[in-house]
Amino acid sequence: MAADAMTAGELPRFHRLSRAGALALSHGDGDGALVTELLGAERSRRLLLMRALDNALSRDDDPRVSYARAWALLERAQQRAPEAFEEVLMSPSTGMWVSLAVRRMRGRVYEEAPRWVAVGHLAALAAAAGTRAGLDFSITVPVRRGLVPLPTLGCAVLPDAEQWDTAEVAGCAGRLRVTGARGAVVEVAPGWDRRGPDWLPVRRLTLGSGPDAKSLVLEELDPYRTFPAPSEPRPLSTAEAAAWESMLGEAWKILLRDDPVSAAAMRHGLMSVAPTPTRERFRPHSSTAGDAFGGITASRPDDVPQLAATLVHEFQHTKLGGLMHLGPLTEQAPDPPTPAWLCYAPWRDDPRPLGGLLQGIYAFLGVTRFWRAHRHSADPAYAPLAHFEFAMWRTQVWSVLSEVRGHEQLTPLGRRVLDGLSERCAGWMGDEVPAAELRLAHEVAGDHLTRWRAHHLRPPAAAVEEAVRDWRRGADRPPAALAAEPDVVPDTEARHLDSAAVLARHRLSDPDGTWRHTVAGSVDGVEAPDVLLIRGDREEARDVYAGRLTRKGVPVAAWAGLARALTGDPRHEPAARLLRCFPERARAVQDALVAETGRGADPVRLAAWLGQDQDQGLSGRPVLRS
Repeated sequence: MAADAMTAGELPRFHRLSRAGALALSHGDGDGALVTELLGAERSRRLLLMRALDNALSRDDDPRVSYARAWALLERAQQRAPEAFEEVLMSPSTGMWVSLAVRRMRGRVYEEAPRWVAVGHLAALAAAAGTRAGLDFSITVPVRRGLVPLPTLGCAVLPDAEQWDTAEVAGCAGRLRVTGARGAVVEVAPGWDRRGPDWLPVRRLTLGSGPDAKSLVLEELDPYRTFPAPSEPRPLSTAEAAAWESMLGEAWKILLRDDPVSAAAMRHGLMSVAPTPTRERFRPHSSTAGDAFGGITASRPDDVPQLAATLVHEFQHTKLGGLMHLGPLTEQAPDPPTPAWLCYAPWRDDPRPLGGLLQGIYAFLGVTRFWRAHRHSADPAYAPLAHFEFAMWRTQVWSVLSEVRGHEQLTPLGRRVLDGLSERCAGWMGDEVPAAELRLAHEVAGDHLTRWRAHHLRPPAAAVEEAVRDWRRGADRPPAALAAEPDVVPDTEARHLDSAAVLARHRLSDPDGTWRHTVAGSVDGVEAPDVLLIRGDREEARDVYAGRLTRKGVPVAAWAGLARALTGDPRHEPAARLLRCFPERARAVQDALVAETGRGADPVRLAAWLGQDQDQGLSGRPVLRS
């Protein structure tokens, strides 16, 4: 854009983090000053992407939407009102759009809209910037299913428009006039905050007051507010918007009190929250994208502390994404990653490449920090759940950090970051947690790993065949070959590996609630023996799991359930230990037996046999690569 080094022929400056900023970021921290540094780099990145798009479009003007006019209007807006231009440029949705637009010009399609609509969003950005700058202008913009989104301003509604259409946007001293191709007209006065059937303004919130106040957009309109693909505007009802404003305000108070480090960073860098539909209880969904610095999508939370933790989680991703734009943390993985590049992530159903694992480590270290503080200020009835959350995330983050440090695919920068995160997490490992919540957290963390192994790891096929033969002929112990390193074979059917954690949260938040009789079959991934287990009926749960595991089609998660049901019973310790640490062996041998004979062995006897003299390799440590 005008007056920038990228267009003025000057040599560009390289962005570097200050020593203090780099140190804070490597420990999972970072205040407003750090975020300001990252935003400076992000601004340059977006301008470079705009230049790349300009170069790609320079010989490709469209008769429906003139890219040349859009560029000219953006430059006028930048010259007249730089602050207004910057607000449009640095909107999270603009970052997402320009990245996708450049990829679209290179042949990668991320949305249903035709290319002229997707790339022509440039004209909508220009119209928004021109309006905010108070310019007189007229420009043609795309219409998407009767809607004309103007980033940072709002959305005009043209009910008579076709699915992909055009409209003329005219600006005069901040006043807007949107005219559809079939004659419908929407007029908007300066301020752009009048809500009506034909104009939906952007919702702007102020959380808190005084020096602690935080401005935020409740983003429901911009098609590029969601990741990784755009989505149609989803206007909130008055009640929904009020509920979100209230919850965000309360979450902000909690963050100011319990996690001021995150609050200081968010005050400078968190720009928008895009609500998404409500999810299952204790399974909120949220996301962010490196291309959309400062933007978060989140489903409506179950409670305010959960929302506060979600904001911390996603803004951790934002900070690390900003760092990764300055330098890679890992070597480039193949696309798609081969099994050798895939790792165990305690917060995912699927194996993850190392880069994705680092994102999770960074995000959940922030979540752990939040719960570490909040458990001491939470309402007494909520404290058991908060203690559990701290203990579970601490356990899972530390287990992966312990494995991944020194990984051969890390860059020097990646190693420095992991060393800092390990130092921070190590300082929390001695923090006291009430015994009941601590035991439950360890059990749940182990359950997730057991389920993951049962789904995604495969022992050598020849060793499994040998084990089946040995079992059928009554051999004293399994073949040693079965203890060889398993292969990572991603199971695309793996779902809901967090079911034990969901049940634990039900129990801790409402020990005698109706969930005890309703969650089986109504909560994804939860079945009757899982409920028996969380209620403490281990023997009954063991019998149900064992009966099911002799048949075809039983959920893979039943092996993890049987492991937990057997744990603590001295009679079954070898079987329990084998199933906790190497469920993939029991699953593979049982599946082969069922395929060969039509019926499996008694799973408890089989696991006890497989667990004989297998001390080598029975550590149960996460598998990071094949």
